[in-house]
Amino acid sequence: MARFVTIFVLVLLGLFIIEMLNPVQAHVIIPFTEMLAGISAGIIMPFDHSVVAHGRILQFGEDGFAVSIEAGCNGIEATIVLIAAVLAYPAGWRERLIAIGVGFVAIQAMNIVRIISLFYLGSWSFDLFSWVHLYLWPTLIMLDVLIVFVIYLRYLSGKAPAAEPAGG
Repeated sequence: MARFVTIFVLVLLGLFIIEMLNPVQAHVIIPFTEMLAGISAGIIMPFDHSVVAHGRILQFGEDGFAVSIEAGCNGIEATIVLIAAVLAYPAGWRERLIAIGVGFVAIQAMNIVRIISLFYLGSWSFDLFSWVHLYLWPTLIMLDVLIVFVIYLRYLSGKAPAAEPAGG
């Protein structure tokens, strides 16, 4: 357990430091966040033609309600937590990479639902938006990370070689 915690904390710190570097922000994080806004707008547009995305901003028309997808709201931090947990747990690299890939997709799918729900909630009730944004969705996103990690652990336990029968 101490090995897991040590590796988890070291990988977590390392990835958070890398994420904060200006070149990483400029060439990876910001473009990724802008892509999330574009995907969210693309999902909404068939149902509501007034929605536009400008960079990290999702907005109703040119002067309507808008949300800006900022650091901490793009799912990157949650993905970093998952990556640290997966890398800290002993397993083969193939299993680790599959878990990280599947986990990334699961986190981002839920995050897009989060962005769209907050976008509509904010245009309806800013007080409710604030509560859901600050308390409910962060909990649900981290619960998603935990569920993916638990499924990964269950998958690994099912792959463990069968123990030899006693006395045989």
